[in-house]
Amino acid sequence: MSSLAVNLRPDQPAVDLVANGKILSTAANRLGELVPTDPSIGVAAIRGLFRENGYVWLKRFLDPDVVNGFRGWVFSHLARGGLIPAGSDPILGLSAGTVLDKGQVDRILMSLVRSVAFEGFCAQPRLAHFMDEFLSGISYLHKRKIMRFTQPNTTTATPAHYDLVYLRGGTNRLVTAWIPIGDTSVDMGGLVYLEGSHAIGVRMEEEFSRKSLDLSAEERVSAFNRNMTEGGWVSKDLPEMAERFDTRWLMADYEAGDVVLHSPYMIHASTTNQSVSNRIRLSTDIRYQNVDDEIDARWGNHWSLGDML
Repeated sequence: MSSLAVNLRPDQPAVDLVANGKILSTAANRLGELVPTDPSIGVAAIRGLFRENGYVWLKRFLDPDVVNGFRGWVFSHLARGGLIPAGSDPILGLSAGTVLDKGQVDRILMSLVRSVAFEGFCAQPRLAHFMDEFLSGISYLHKRKIMRFTQPNTTTATPAHYDLVYLRGGTNRLVTAWIPIGDTSVDMGGLVYLEGSHAIGVRMEEEFSRKSLDLSAEERVSAFNRNMTEGGWVSKDLPEMAERFDTRWLMADYEAGDVVLHSPYMIHASTTNQSVSNRIRLSTDIRYQNVDDEIDARWGNHWSLGDML
């Protein structure tokens, strides 16, 4: 298997993409690039691309200054836990590289996701109005909104999964918005998507439904039931998945202001943060649906670490 270094931009040092200890192949039939979409093409065209590809990467959809300003606000608070070097510009989000007071950092993070500032960031008027159009009705933003940071030189990476596994208590007509909070180059470990996997996710969900007829209603909606793999993950072996389904992982250099919308069946993962600039990756993932559709009640609470969702 090829494992040549990835280098999307000439000004960016090449790195191997690694996830859960596995190096992603760079063979042309195993690794590719997300296709960006200009938001000006209109909602109808965007909806068509979403149905066809399982995702749409909206370039500079949000104001980059607003996104970077929010990044700075987040890291200015997390600095109290020793996450960034004292005196550094919080917008840069440089890693202090020291042992964190994890308890304090976790408490701060949980405060931030409950803040008016975070609520406002997720409910920016342009995004809210767009989702009303995209969903052909009044959009509902789930209260459980996740914000994650990943330090460089750690092994942290999210295994491959599709989101409906964690939202089975409501409609399947969901849309996830993944928003990189600040420029997120490939080496920082942003999301990667398995090409064409929204169809694979549908088949996996159908198979789960057939196997789960004997489960209680409570167990059926849980990602931790006996018919699922650990934590609801599809796999921790990203290279093997590309081989098994004969497809490619799609990567991207994300910029502040970008928004990626993806289907609840679209399989995605993250790679480890190997930032050559020592920058912390910061992102949020939030879920929308039409307010008239059934809402998973478990997502009516703020995100909490260890909430088993």
